[in-house]
Amino acid sequence: MSVSVTFGEDRLAEQAAEAAARLVSEGVPEALSNGDPTLWGPDAEPEAAIRLGWLDLPQSSRRLLPQIGELVERARERGLDHVVLAGMGGSSLAPEVITTTADVPLTVLDTTDPGQVLRALRDRLDRTVLVVASKSGGTVETDSHRRVYERAFREAGIDPAERIVVVTDPGSPLERTAVEAGYPVVLADPNVGGRYSALTAFGLVPSALAGADVERLLDEAAEVRPLLARAEGNPGLDLGAALGAAALAGRDKLVIEDGLSEINGLPDWIEQLIAESTGKSGRGILPVVGAEPGDAPDELLAGIDSDGVLTVSGPLGGQFLVWEYATAIAGRLLGIDPFNQPNVAESKENTGRLLDREELPTGTPILVDGPVEVYGELPGGEVPKDLPEVLTRLLEAIPEDGYLAIMAYLDREAAFDAPHAEDASFEEMTDAWSAADPATLRGRLAVRTERPVTFGWGPRFLHSTGQYHKGGPQNGVFLQITGAVDEDVEVPGKPYTLGRLQLAQALGDQDALAGRGRPAVRLHLTDRTAGVARLLEAAREA
Repeated sequence: MSVSVTFGEDRLAEQAAEAAARLVSEGVPEALSNGDPTLWGPDAEPEAAIRLGWLDLPQSSRRLLPQIGELVERARERGLDHVVLAGMGGSSLAPEVITTTADVPLTVLDTTDPGQVLRALRDRLDRTVLVVASKSGGTVETDSHRRVYERAFREAGIDPAERIVVVTDPGSPLERTAVEAGYPVVLADPNVGGRYSALTAFGLVPSALAGADVERLLDEAAEVRPLLARAEGNPGLDLGAALGAAALAGRDKLVIEDGLSEINGLPDWIEQLIAESTGKSGRGILPVVGAEPGDAPDELLAGIDSDGVLTVSGPLGGQFLVWEYATAIAGRLLGIDPFNQPNVAESKENTGRLLDREELPTGTPILVDGPVEVYGELPGGEVPKDLPEVLTRLLEAIPEDGYLAIMAYLDREAAFDAPHAEDASFEEMTDAWSAADPATLRGRLAVRTERPVTFGWGPRFLHSTGQYHKGGPQNGVFLQITGAVDEDVEVPGKPYTLGRLQLAQALGDQDALAGRGRPAVRLHLTDRTAGVARLLEAAREA
């Protein structure tokens, strides 16, 4: 089965057809299929010249299959059935989608939250294989995870070389570290950017170790690949033309849903691909995940195997390739370079500077409402009387064409610890989890505004929508959530803990957002459980 793109609205179909016809007249589909790096202009050409390898992955990644097969066999022989992936952004989102769709277990560490890392460390360490995945080889989160696990393995009397697998680019600092330590190394294609790397070693190695059929993914992508040179019957062209034309016409908020699909979690991967690829030079397409479609004129509803104004149907491997191609097409229509990420480093650099300080500059709260401290400046200047007023004023500050972004630097698994009766039904357990989940805040605030509300876990979103927040249209309002750390984790060989790093990342990004004059408020939970409960209660009162 291949991938198809269908339209549920005549206006969008006409706009997409016009854009596609223009692209065909310029020879774009065939040129992109052939890897032409000039398609996005002279400024983008140097980057594009080394970032189009994803087009060849349905075939070129097959050379990895024997090595991956050996790693899988070795893990099975040693009884290593707990696969942990330490990776951020493009190194984690695709494996998460692949394994969730295949219904095989994978523990993903794309966080600096001490509680979430400790949760993974304390789960079957004696049967754990750790995949350390970083394209650059210097990703601070992934480097910290590696260091923490190396120490944990040694303290348990386990040789890390028997448990750690490294995926990185050739010549990276991580490759050198891995070779010196005796870790197996799988090298990824250096001509593929992180967010386009689903079908590289970054997507395939952890997924195969977890039990997914990765050769099938390549087969699915290979079935689509010949279509991408066509002027007609080209799903990548149809999708990219629709995304770009809609954004140029003012529908630049892409609401993605997959409720009826057998593919699980693809919108999270699409979110990074599109936000980080298009959100720059004051332009971009903002993906909105996990939201009900609204009536805002700047929203476009895309469904994965489900009815939408725009519907994309087909197997996961083909979807990966089609969305990547479409993003490149949309980038040309928008007049941006879809392969760079000029603003991602800004928050990283801010974080580094803050970590060099003796004390983190957390500031003084403008309000304390029970277990929630409020930091920052609210529009209007007056000090709020309580937390509901804080939330109300943030909602009122969203521009007519803007959005609210909630960014939670917390343990995204903690809600599953919420107490419930031993004989509780699944529905009752779900209600308990929802009542303890910071992500529930998105829905509670979304019903109070006609504007899109996004939710991201920090620092994960910094490798995704973080680029859009700073490089895209400056019409966002930002709500950070941080929390007190009860049990911290030292990072061996570094002068900081995970808790300090996590807070520095939040403060660094807040500085980047505030420096652009955008409303950015941080809510700090002095007690995480009580703080989440108060937040959700305040959202009802706002």
